[in-house]
Amino acid sequence: MSEEIEKIWRLIAESIATYGLDVIGGIIILIVGWIFAGWASRTVDKLLGRSPRMDQTLRSFFASLIHYAVIIFTVLAVLSQFGVETTSFIAVLGAMGLAIGLAMQGTLGHVASGVMLLLFRPFKIGDYIDGGGISGTVQSVTLFMTTLNTPDNVHIIVPNGQLWDKAIKNYSTNPTRRVDMVMGIGYGDSIDAAMKAILEIADADTRVHKDPAPMVAVGELADSSVNIIVRVWCAADDYWALKFDMTKAMKERFDAEGISIPFPQRDLHLIKSDSAA
Repeated sequence: MSEEIEKIWRLIAESIATYGLDVIGGIIILIVGWIFAGWASRTVDKLLGRSPRMDQTLRSFFASLIHYAVIIFTVLAVLSQFGVETTSFIAVLGAMGLAIGLAMQGTLGHVASGVMLLLFRPFKIGDYIDGGGISGTVQSVTLFMTTLNTPDNVHIIVPNGQLWDKAIKNYSTNPTRRVDMVMGIGYGDSIDAAMKAILEIADADTRVHKDPAPMVAVGELADSSVNIIVRVWCAADDYWALKFDMTKAMKERFDAEGISIPFPQRDLHLIKSDSAA
């Protein structure tokens, strides 16, 4: 019995002598790698935070990416310390990454689009945009999707790829906007009187900017009316209210001055045929 115990202790002693340094080295590599991963992650987050264009979501994404990349290299280094051939592991990881990439290429495409949206920031939370055929006020932007609220308070979730691949109209970026309207008057009405009335309405409204000055011009001699183009500038927040109020004011002013807004009409000429012929 004592001989068997002696053999076991001898085997343990030989194992410690053979692998002890490798175990200690592996533990040291693992601890150093774990500490370095945390330091690298915090450093990347801090460096990216210096840029005013860098979104917090994007900062966290890159910081986590660096953290896990360092952890993977640390694990490979520990395996190499024990004599494990890491080339095969790298090949397996590469094959797995390729398979996952092919299986999730649509999702990864949305993630890439989300990174571009967060990096270049064509819009921010609170902006009213039109992108990919969808309009609404931006509520949130993540790596995978963007959420919008429509003017009638419908919540829409849009994949980022649908926004990034299409033209984006941002109605909130510029502080001012131009209100375009068309007012039709009858052919028998005075064009000068109508244009004067429109300019007086624009000048009386404090929301209308003086520079650029309001523009009123004859735009078209249409089938049933003379169409007058009205263009005024205002603050972006006043766009819809000004458009609605000016449309109402011009209709009431035209009624007061006897300027007609004609309905679409068509003249019919009846030709009597010669019965004898």
